[in-house]
Amino acid sequence: MTHRRMLDSHPERPVVDADTLSVCIDACFECAQACTACADACLSEREVAELVDCIRADLDCADICEATGRLLSRYSPDGTNLARAFLDTCIAACRACGDECDRHASKHEHCRICADACRRCEQACQDMISVLA
Repeated sequence: MTHRRMLDSHPERPVVDADTLSVCIDACFECAQACTACADACLSEREVAELVDCIRADLDCADICEATGRLLSRYSPDGTNLARAFLDTCIAACRACGDECDRHASKHEHCRICADACRRCEQACQDMISVLA
């Protein structure tokens, strides 16, 4: 986990549990990659018109997860309210994308993989919020 090694090498210690923070950062970036790849795979499917909502959810989720992972990578004690807002938004995006991908998961393996990544990220963000309190 490169993110954990970076947290450990920082001259200041995070004000939250470093393991929870590291897992959340990793989950955000993993989900962003899965959503980007799923959107691309959806665009290659024959019935692309049936996947328009999935593609949009993928792209929204990827952007939000990427931004959340980046914000948490430079997390500071002064940014708790901002971090919480990003985490809440990330949870909502992951839930929406995961639900949409689940609708197509029986037919498209890339949607199943993406839905799983969304669920992991959603949980990691919820865990992160619990240590911010």
